[in-house]
Amino acid sequence: MNTNYRFSLKKIEESFRASDHKSKTTKYVTLYKSIKRLIISGELPFNWLLPSTRVLSANLNISRTTVNKAYELLQLEKLIDSKIGSGFKVNFSPSSDNSDALLPVIKDLGSYPQISEKGLAFTENISLVNKINDHHLAFRPGLPPLDVFPVNRWKNLLNNYWRYIKSSNLSYSSATGLEELKKSVVNYLNVSRNIKCSHQQIVIVSGSLQSLYLVATALINKGDTVVLENPVFPNVHSVFKSSQAKIKTCSMDSEGIAISNLKLNRSTPKVIHVTPSNQYPLGIKMSLERRLELLVWASNKKAVIIENDYENEIANNQMSLPSIFSLDKEDRTIYMGTFNRLLHPSIRLGYMIVPRYLVKTIKALQEHSHRFVPPSIQVVMNQFIEKNYLYQHIKSSIDVAKERYEIFKSEFEKVSTKMRLEDHNGTSFHVIAKFNEDFSTRLEESKTIKRLEERGITAHSLSKCYINAPKTYGLVFGYAAVRPRKLIQKIQSMKGKL
Repeated sequence: MNTNYRFSLKKIEESFRASDHKSKTTKYVTLYKSIKRLIISGELPFNWLLPSTRVLSANLNISRTTVNKAYELLQLEKLIDSKIGSGFKVNFSPSSDNSDALLPVIKDLGSYPQISEKGLAFTENISLVNKINDHHLAFRPGLPPLDVFPVNRWKNLLNNYWRYIKSSNLSYSSATGLEELKKSVVNYLNVSRNIKCSHQQIVIVSGSLQSLYLVATALINKGDTVVLENPVFPNVHSVFKSSQAKIKTCSMDSEGIAISNLKLNRSTPKVIHVTPSNQYPLGIKMSLERRLELLVWASNKKAVIIENDYENEIANNQMSLPSIFSLDKEDRTIYMGTFNRLLHPSIRLGYMIVPRYLVKTIKALQEHSHRFVPPSIQVVMNQFIEKNYLYQHIKSSIDVAKERYEIFKSEFEKVSTKMRLEDHNGTSFHVIAKFNEDFSTRLEESKTIKRLEERGITAHSLSKCYINAPKTYGLVFGYAAVRPRKLIQKIQSMKGKL
């Protein structure tokens, strides 16, 4: 008898014996109600195997006919079903509509410990985060060409890992990442971005959001000033605002962040976050002069620069500018990169280069929280880089994305009457559509997002990226993950909606 089976039998037995047998209710109704209560409450989960009528009748010391009648009632209500050779299984899962009723009753909030200020801040700012809709690939920003990813190559590497692994490798791993992967990342950055650093400065993380959380926790006290580009990726804003930082915004121009326009009003900034290769969401590439100006500014303010090198592989494909990290002579730049937006989000793998003075602190935070990214993923990623698969994948992704952008642009212009696409130049996996002047309002933006959602299409709000006024209204579309035929169908379904 397996564990699943024994658990069901024990639960039903306890519930049946606890029922009031003094009432006039017949035994099969009592048994039916006992099992139903367990199913509705979720104590017997969906697809859970129930005891056979023979075993249950023997354990409860009741007739098999009684058990059969109870099971028949449960089948009539579609709470359980039966397949030949499989026995009886639970066919009900508590829905979101009634699941709250299954939770413990909350007493007056004054009888519980107070939630911390930081906990409240993260709760209040959750609306800033761009929520992910798992059902729609069209046209969710942040996705690469998923169908181009070499699944079989990755699968073979992963199979080899498990085929030859030793039991000693199943223990705890280094908090900052496996040494071999960190060295491969160093080599990769040296070749692709001319970045020179020690592998001891590399921290392997699950993605950019974890990197930001670690940096904010390491550096930001309540009231510390953080400078952000305006507009900015909403998740970046959410992390620093929730960390109770004082947010100062800096406007953008054609060369990137206009640091000379920043007004601090006596506050001393601790951190400045920038996306110089491909500013999110506008796609602006920061000029070399502006990068050097930013380094001088950070030095004078004794601030740390977070260089979030968002989609640099795509943005730097044709014309590459040196990274801020490679220009920095004072070790005050944190460089962030991720494989999630390049390979696929489910890989949950990113990295950052940390200034030497911060390495111990970041490592300690990792030890106290996330601990480490699964070693199997790290080993496979290391081999993926070493075997040149990563470089090949980047090239094919860029080629496919360019083709899909041209289709998106051509089809979009046919169906849109209220919006216009911004210049793209093949520097990103997303594109911005702004509303024409007569329709440029928050209401029109939110209504359009809702109308598209009804058609199974995801688009992100452009105005949500702006921390303060003046805001620009539009939509952010991710086109790269959608195959040409589906892409055309989805855009055609948008006719009359934008």
